[in-house]
Amino acid sequence: MQVILRNIGDCNIRRAEPSDLISVMEINLKTLPEHYSDYFYESLLSELPEAFIIAEVAGKHVGYIMCKTEFGFSNFKKLGFVKKGHVVSIAVIDEYRKKGIGNALVEESVNGVKIQKCDEFYLEVRCSNNEAVRLYEKLGFVIKQQLNAYYRDGEDAYLMAIEFD
Repeated sequence: MQVILRNIGDCNIRRAEPSDLISVMEINLKTLPEHYSDYFYESLLSELPEAFIIAEVAGKHVGYIMCKTEFGFSNFKKLGFVKKGHVVSIAVIDEYRKKGIGNALVEESVNGVKIQKCDEFYLEVRCSNNEAVRLYEKLGFVIKQQLNAYYRDGEDAYLMAIEFD
């Protein structure tokens, strides 16, 4: 059963289901240079369904965010070892951008990783993606470091993170 987490105009934001994965892969292919195997999408959905979120308008998938959890050194505390949520991929189809959908996807994924008792949430974003950086900053993420030549094309990324109480 699909439970709508929120509405933004005519857009429904909800948790993904296995039947959504083909559409998620299509959005990824259309909008991002990084691509993943079918199994990878399936594994993220089964690992952290609370933070694999879909945006749809009239039954058409227009965006998604998928995340995972991991244990590692804190982005905030020296010598801290914590449970972290990690945004693996987020995308919104071009004609649906600037409507608050990306914001809602990130907010709902934050809620999802909090359900899993994560201490922090982080992501990597292209240094040139100013709109995304501003969005993440507005949601409380801070730039923790620059990752040189992070992407296959050689572009640098910012590692941005938020710490939960």
